Amino acid sequence: MAFANARSALFVPGSRPERFSKALACGADVVIVDFEDAVEEHLKRQARELLGEFLARSAQVRLLVRINSAEHAEHEADLSFCQRHDGVAGIVLPKAESAHQVARVAAIGKPVWPIIESARGLLALGEIASSAGVERLTFGALDLGLDLGLNTGSIVAEGVLDQVRLAVLLHSRANGLVAPLDTVFPAFDDLDGLRLALGRARDMGFGGALCIHPKQVSTVHEALAPTESQLLWARKVLVAAQSTQAAFQLDGQMIDAPVLSHAQRLLALQEQTLES
Repeated sequence: MAFANARSALFVPGSRPERFSKALACGADVVIVDFEDAVEEHLKRQARELLGEFLARSAQVRLLVRINSAEHAEHEADLSFCQRHDGVAGIVLPKAESAHQVARVAAIGKPVWPIIESARGLLALGEIASSAGVERLTFGALDLGLDLGLNTGSIVAEGVLDQVRLAVLLHSRANGLVAPLDTVFPAFDDLDGLRLALGRARDMGFGGALCIHPKQVSTVHEALAPTESQLLWARKVLVAAQSTQAAFQLDGQMIDAPVLSHAQRLLALQEQTLES
């Protein structure tokens, strides 16, 4: 799937069609049209109609849709809509809590990105991550924090959420999934705070983040991009590796296969940054 390695995944409300083109043009790696939390109950059906009309006029557009949860009355209608439209390249499943829920979504033949947002979902993370059709994991800190009774924003709550990040990362790696996406950073005007949060997520092994405002996109990309010193080191490693097939020393550091892979990854990230 074209969006498998997306760094930024930008939500746009399904009930706001005037924002669809703007979201697609803002530089986000992937746009997620939201049928769930961002759409009022009485506008759910209209959101599908509006996106359907947009996709009919924009045959080349490819995006993801966050459908309503498995327990919601509009869930099946959302799935039917996504199955009918080629422009919907994948499904974001909110409040994922079981392999059965994931299987129902995957049955329409498109990649699934489950969002872990409850204690039940967290406890079922292993079976969710190993389900056929799952491509990438993420989590929703606000809903999960509410379900767990966390004091949102406190040091202790952040410690719990870091354990959630570790669980999501481990299950992603164990099941060969793409590096997970970090949760939404809700203070969209606080770009310094976003940069700090993404730096931590990056260092923990996350590959990007969910975004709720276009202004967050460039900051996410910047936070994930390698530094000049990292790129200089990576190029030096790869040049030195061309003359040997075994482990070697470079500037007092042992260079072996894992280190070489890290250098290659840094240069791949830089190439992705330049292409965006």
